[in-house]
Amino acid sequence: MKKTFQLKVEGKNRERLLDAAKHDIRKYLKRERAKALPKEVDFWDFDCKSGYSEATAAVVSVADLIKSIDEIVKDGGEQFYVEVLAKPGVKVARPKNDATEDEFDGE
Repeated sequence: MKKTFQLKVEGKNRERLLDAAKHDIRKYLKRERAKALPKEVDFWDFDCKSGYSEATAAVVSVADLIKSIDEIVKDGGEQFYVEVLAKPGVKVARPKNDATEDEFDGE
């Protein structure tokens, strides 16, 4: 999804347009997560960008995407750009830390 959402449309409430844009983004994420996973893939991961325009968009995490949109709107932006691209994700095992395990054995 690569889209510029307008927040200033004649005859429409700015807050309603913002809520509709957030709904579209969440709906897209839900739809992509529901797709069948390829073999050897554990989950769908997302590359996200957000900004005033495509040229000024910065990389953000999925968790911070809505927060970044709220900041743009709070600063008085007339529009905002969102880019969300799905990619396969694979879980990586955490390395064991022997020092941490020894501390808990004595308790």
